[in-house]
Amino acid sequence: MREQVLDWLKVQVPRKRLQHILGVEKTAAQMAYHYGLDIQKAARAGLLHDLAKCFSSEQLLGEALRFGIELDDVTRANPHLLHAEVGAGLARELFAEEDPQVLAAIANHTLGRPAMDDLSCILYVADWIEPTRLAPELNELRTLAFQDLHRAVLLGCRLSVADLLVEERPIHPRTILTRNWLLSQAPVGVA
Repeated sequence: MREQVLDWLKVQVPRKRLQHILGVEKTAAQMAYHYGLDIQKAARAGLLHDLAKCFSSEQLLGEALRFGIELDDVTRANPHLLHAEVGAGLARELFAEEDPQVLAAIANHTLGRPAMDDLSCILYVADWIEPTRLAPELNELRTLAFQDLHRAVLLGCRLSVADLLVEERPIHPRTILTRNWLLSQAPVGVA
């Protein structure tokens, strides 16, 4: 299946995006190994996570309706946020991905989700820390990713919210709900 996905991606996404995807695939597999999770599932989730990343707003909205994805005010105004859930639908439809954990990880990799499992947490963090992302603020997240998975996701949420506040862009409620869930799981004062 990997070669089939790569052939599709080479046509659908720019080279830089493909390098990111391959970096997420590798990083997710490394994290899965570190945490004793299924390496193949993590790698598949990484490879499939951005299938819809380069779709236009119109394509994302159309595919979201076709896949029965619930739209809210934030996703209607910012359709790029739908690429994760649309990507999960495409992974199932185009590449026969049926594993519910892999599909959930793909769907959750952008906004998170309260009570998401460790595979979803790994993909969420791997998307931030893969090697082509060079921002200095990711150094702490790279270290934390191999020390405490939930604290790493919490830091990822914090970085997302901070970026969106600086850019004066809407914050999706699911990101806040994910952050609040993680805070309820972590000791006071963490991240």
